[in-house]
Amino acid sequence: MTIRECYEQMGADYEDVKRRLASDERIEKFFLMFTRDPSYNELVSAMEAGDAATAFRMAHTLKGVAGNLSLSELGKASSELCESMRAGSIPPEAAELYARVKECYERAMAAAEALKQGRQ
Repeated sequence: MTIRECYEQMGADYEDVKRRLASDERIEKFFLMFTRDPSYNELVSAMEAGDAATAFRMAHTLKGVAGNLSLSELGKASSELCESMRAGSIPPEAAELYARVKECYERAMAAAEALKQGRQ
């Protein structure tokens, strides 16, 4: 699997990230670094604990990382979750938004795993 195919599998914007990072090698390097970023796991922990401040901060961080890598769907989902908690609480609609973040994140991780397997 190429990094382009990986991005297509995730529904991410390959052309945008290519303009930003210039080479497939750099895109792959930073995308694989993203798979080790703790933001998502910290978001999960915060949501489970009902810790709105940390959940907001982690959703915001995930939104930024996803934006930098042109992971469009994950960025949009993270942004919507982040905005829902901007007032300092976890509103009822956050559960559905959080589920969408989880779905997008899992799709990204599956694509990363396929990319890694193709390199072995």
